[in-house]
Amino acid sequence: MQQDPVEMLADLIEGKGGKQYGLHDLNQRAHALQAALLAEQGGCDAALITAALLHDIGHMVHDLGENPAAEGIDDRHEALGHDFLVRFFGPEVTEPVRLHVAAKRYLCAVEPGYFGRLSQDSVLSLRLQGGPMSAEEAAAFAAGPHAAAAVQLRRFDEAAKVKDLPTSNARHFAPYMRACLRAG
Repeated sequence: MQQDPVEMLADLIEGKGGKQYGLHDLNQRAHALQAALLAEQGGCDAALITAALLHDIGHMVHDLGENPAAEGIDDRHEALGHDFLVRFFGPEVTEPVRLHVAAKRYLCAVEPGYFGRLSQDSVLSLRLQGGPMSAEEAAAFAAGPHAAAAVQLRRFDEAAKVKDLPTSNARHFAPYMRACLRAG
């Protein structure tokens, strides 16, 4: 019998989410749960809450170690996460996940002061991810159908780095994930 996708994703976050989150004093699980909590508290729809919870799932499904950026490797976790999630969710969840790194590059290009608010590990990974977008890249990104959701997700991502912040577990967010599952 095939495992329920929502249970499998919750197990993945609760299990492999114990990996360190970059240079921060929290792990992948805490980061994911904080991002989803911020989306939930912000009154976002089920798709953006689910995307916030799962935005870094790519870090949990690769085998490049806990901090590949420190080794000079872009793990392309946004693409890995997208590819992992498309079997379960439609683009309203998977596209913000795929675009959340591009959203960081976009915000660094168009929002004065954004780069200065990045954490040390976000600055390191930004270099590996292509740096701030050019004006042409930023315009093309902004014109995309999921750009606004990706930018909002990015803001949750940046804010979800609070040491020892109490959160629910991944199963708290199961109703949101279920609401977004692909039919069949």
